[in-house]
Amino acid sequence: MLDLKSSYETPRPLPAIAPVAHRSLSNLLSQMPPVGLGEIQDVALLRRFDTKIVLREDQLTRILAQLRDAYNVLEIAGQRIHRYHTLYFDTPTLTFYHQHHNGQRNRYKVRIRTYEDSGLAYLEVKCKTNQDITIKERLPLPESIATINAEGQHFLDAILPLPAATLLPVLGNTFRRVTLVSKQRAERLTLDIGLSFRMGRSGIVLPGIAIVEIKQPAYSLCSEFIGQTRKLGLRTTSFSKYCTGVALLAPQVKHNAFKPQLGLLDRIFQGGNN
Repeated sequence: MLDLKSSYETPRPLPAIAPVAHRSLSNLLSQMPPVGLGEIQDVALLRRFDTKIVLREDQLTRILAQLRDAYNVLEIAGQRIHRYHTLYFDTPTLTFYHQHHNGQRNRYKVRIRTYEDSGLAYLEVKCKTNQDITIKERLPLPESIATINAEGQHFLDAILPLPAATLLPVLGNTFRRVTLVSKQRAERLTLDIGLSFRMGRSGIVLPGIAIVEIKQPAYSLCSEFIGQTRKLGLRTTSFSKYCTGVALLAPQVKHNAFKPQLGLLDRIFQGGNN
């Protein structure tokens, strides 16, 4: 068992990735119509069906080149690639991690997510139901913090099947995100790049990896993005940033169920992912 109480240190963001690494993506995004934060609330989809695809950044750029007329891109203060920091919480025995590993339905994730460019922060709970629906609830925070305060504990106790007081910070995660909104249907895409993880004194960066999440009220192959990925032979996959980070940085924790995802990352690093 991972001894969180003795090994945990507040996660620190790893060095920022140079903007030049994403120049091709930035050029493509500049050609897409912008949408504001207020407008995107209409497709917040806090209750939704999620589909994930893990691919190389160059594959993502090729796909987006075909979809410039299908999506709008979220722009805030002139920025279209936004910086995120997430701090995940779990019990000392990693209850939420093992829920996911064991394929349990009605499983949970608890995190504090900071939108670094705007300074906004939220305490969030994600629940995957036995109908494979993702439900997200969140509490605005006055600032990014590394602990759950009394208001946060009250919020969590009304949602979780275990006491919020048992939760500890486990894993830090930084990445950059692009958000796209379909012009044709209730669909939102998040494109995450520049991923890094920190647990205690250990950290790891996943260069060249892109994680795309298609959020829909119900799964539909009408998605233009899904159509392009199918043409390239790319497959959808289950992929959790939290579970992947724990499996990479705490190999002594059981992770057999995540070996396909870890193997996919290895194949992408070697130049392929089919």
